[in-house]
Amino acid sequence: MTSFDKPTTPDPAAAPAEDQNAVTQAALFDAFGGIRGTVETMLPGLLFVMIYTINKDVKLSAIAAGAVAVLLVVVRLARKDTVKHAFSGVFGVGVGVAFALFTGSAKGFYLPGMIYGAGLGVAFTLSALVGFPLLGVILGPVFKENLSWRTRNPGRKKAYVKASLAWGLIFLAKYAILFPLYWWGDATQLGWVLIALKLPPMVLAVYFTWLFLAKAPPPIDVMAEYEAQEQAEKAAKAAKAATKEPGL
Repeated sequence: MTSFDKPTTPDPAAAPAEDQNAVTQAALFDAFGGIRGTVETMLPGLLFVMIYTINKDVKLSAIAAGAVAVLLVVVRLARKDTVKHAFSGVFGVGVGVAFALFTGSAKGFYLPGMIYGAGLGVAFTLSALVGFPLLGVILGPVFKENLSWRTRNPGRKKAYVKASLAWGLIFLAKYAILFPLYWWGDATQLGWVLIALKLPPMVLAVYFTWLFLAKAPPPIDVMAEYEAQEQAEKAAKAAKAATKEPGL
């Protein structure tokens, strides 16, 4: 069975031009966790708001959400699947659980994630404005180009700037809706709106990223360049050694 989380993407730099869109889409799908990663990200929060809606018990809701997040990581470890997305998810849920239990308020469960998301929105926006797009830093290793786009591939840098700006503005718009609810709405209302806004902004941001990168020049595979250079140096050393006379 194919895992949605294990890298299955062909080499983007080596793909024909007509396949570049599909390759970019597959790489983005892997980079952001795939379907399973998305479900695992949403499940603890959904469980929290469902339980809290029914019985208004902050402690029970927080413990249940935390237990599910840990269980998801355990299942991944047992299956020897990629755990980076699960670990990041369980960390975020763990901080939310701690805030909820410490404050005794259901809103405390949501606050750390909201602050983190708003901070990401600011970071994406500022990085695009200063010409060092955060999305390029994140996706560079996925496309095996690292930071080569900064100086060697201006077309991709421009695409990363546009995509980072899109992420920033989408995130800021999302939290411009959520923070007023946090301040003036009730916890149940905030929870359901947050769940409703969990996936659509992410899908929109990934779509814009794919749109910009699919039209950009292909990435420069710096890893392949490094390996080729290393092989050439070894070959040169071997040739030099072969020309030496025996005993010298």
